[in-house]
Amino acid sequence: MSGAVALSAPASGSSKRATSADQIVHAELEMYEPTKAPGGAKPGAKLGSIPFQFNPREVTITKAAKWESKPTKGAAKAGAAEFMGAQPCTLSLEMFLDGTAKHDDSVAKGVDRLMSCCVPTSATTGTPKAMPPLIVFKWGGLTSFPGFITKVTAKFTLFAADGGPLRAVCTVEIEEMPGGKGGQNPTSRAASARRTHMLVAGESLASLAHREYGDPARWRAIADFNDIDDPMRVPSGTVIRMPAVDDVAAPSRVGGR
Repeated sequence: MSGAVALSAPASGSSKRATSADQIVHAELEMYEPTKAPGGAKPGAKLGSIPFQFNPREVTITKAAKWESKPTKGAAKAGAAEFMGAQPCTLSLEMFLDGTAKHDDSVAKGVDRLMSCCVPTSATTGTPKAMPPLIVFKWGGLTSFPGFITKVTAKFTLFAADGGPLRAVCTVEIEEMPGGKGGQNPTSRAASARRTHMLVAGESLASLAHREYGDPARWRAIADFNDIDDPMRVPSGTVIRMPAVDDVAAPSRVGGR
């Protein structure tokens, strides 16, 4: 079973937490050149980032599955439902832009930059595979899935005397970009050695092992690394530390799972 990708978080105590106003870590949207990957694309060279002037109050992540049921003529109940597949994760948030301190064009430029994420990058423009940049939401140790912006809605709420926008609230919607099986890229495998993952509803250690190491049977290495006695009862929201790929030995096929 393939796992849902949501937010990856640092292990407890692995990074310093903000404790006062002067230690606030600002969120940002990182932009990457899309590169070809099985089933979609993966992040290539970093193109830049869009910092949040004010951190978001809420971040909404949605994961859905598609089911189909065929009605039976004359039946009082619906027919059996058939699972058609998992839908990509989506992430939505609001970005607040304020230019009242300087009365400049920073708000207009900020909105333009967000909307530019909906058009192909200069490297892919004019090619058969023209594609906008891949986006990763990052806030300190929290990192989202790579995705693409499907919609930017800008609501201007304050204007200068000359009509220039001074405040805006931008709603940004990001959809997960399929990029093949996790753990196949040696670079991503090396990164996972120092990474953690927060379990979301529907995930298991087996699905996580499949995504990270390409083999669901390696769930036991994850369980041992995190001192988990009952891998079937790991609640959503648990932060799982991922062992280095070199430390995850191939499981024995003798004597069961």
